[in-house]
Amino acid sequence: MSIVMAFLIGGLICLVGQLIMDLTPYKVTPAHILVGFVTGGAILSALGLYGPLVKIGGAGATIPISGFGHNLAQGTLEAVQAKGLLGAFSGGVTAGAAGIAAAVIFGFCMAVLFNPRG
Repeated sequence: MSIVMAFLIGGLICLVGQLIMDLTPYKVTPAHILVGFVTGGAILSALGLYGPLVKIGGAGATIPISGFGHNLAQGTLEAVQAKGLLGAFSGGVTAGAAGIAAAVIFGFCMAVLFNPRG
């Protein structure tokens, strides 16, 4: 059942982004969606609304880019509680470090293996 919920939640998040790009009169690009979803995930996480979505949808809520915003917000909140104001500057980076490092490493490997055209 958790696989089905992950599929549904992740699909709904992607559907929202696609509908925003298709149905708005203003030319919304994938870059707009990227920034909006990271910001939205962080705001929903800070308000305590994204956590329940993660419990229901699991990877369907954490894998999309809004999950990255949630991860940054949670890392920042935890670091502020532990370290005070200085945690606000380091918490998000610390929480997202593994994902950022993986993206850089996998991106480099794909560039070496598949010879991208620039």
